Amino acid sequence: MLKLCLLTAFIGHLMCWYCDCLITYTPDGRFSAKMLNDNEQLSELFKDMSLKRPMRSIMLGVFALIMSFCGFLALSEWMRQFSNVYAVIMLIGAVLFTTCVIPHHVICGLVEWLYIKLGRTDDARKAVLDFFRKTSATMIVCYTGLLIFSVTFFIAVLTGTTALPKWACILNTLPLFLIISPFKVTGSGNIVNAAMFLALAVLI
Repeated sequence: MLKLCLLTAFIGHLMCWYCDCLITYTPDGRFSAKMLNDNEQLSELFKDMSLKRPMRSIMLGVFALIMSFCGFLALSEWMRQFSNVYAVIMLIGAVLFTTCVIPHHVICGLVEWLYIKLGRTDDARKAVLDFFRKTSATMIVCYTGLLIFSVTFFIAVLTGTTALPKWACILNTLPLFLIISPFKVTGSGNIVNAAMFLALAVLI
C-alpha cells in the first residue's frame, strides 16, 4: 500500500508539472515574471493563448495535487514506526501544504484566464496582479508547510532515525530543489517532488 501511495504521488506531481507547462508556455513564447510590469509585452505573449489551457491546468491540477497528498500522508504514517514526533510534524507540514497549494494552483490558473478573458488590457493586468497579491497567503502557507515536511524528513533520515540509509536524505524535496533551481526549469518543484516519491518507492 505504501508503494502504491508513493507511486500515486509520483504520477500526481508529473501531472501537475504538465499543468505548470500549460500556463507557462504559450504559442508565442514562455511566460516570465518580468513581463508583469510591461503589459505590451504580456499582451503580445498571450494574444494566441486559448482559454482552454489555463482552465485545463486548473481542473487537472486539483486532482493531481490530491493524488500527491497520498504520498505525503503515506510517508508521515510510515515515519510513525520510527518517531511519533517526526511523524506528527511531517503530517502537519503535509496538511498545510496540500490545503493551501490547491487554492494557490487554482489562483495561478485563474489570474491567467481572467487576464485573457478581460481582453489583455492594462487594467486587466492590474486587476489580476492585485488579486494575486491579496491571495498570496495561500502561497506562503503552502510552501511553509512543504518546508516543514522536507526539513523534518531530511533530519530524520540523516540522523539514522529511519531504516533508510543516511545518504537517502538527498532524496528529498529541499536538496533536490537546491540542485535543480539554478537551471530555472519550469515546474521544478513538481519535478523534484516526483523524483523524491519515485526514488522512495524503490527504496522503501
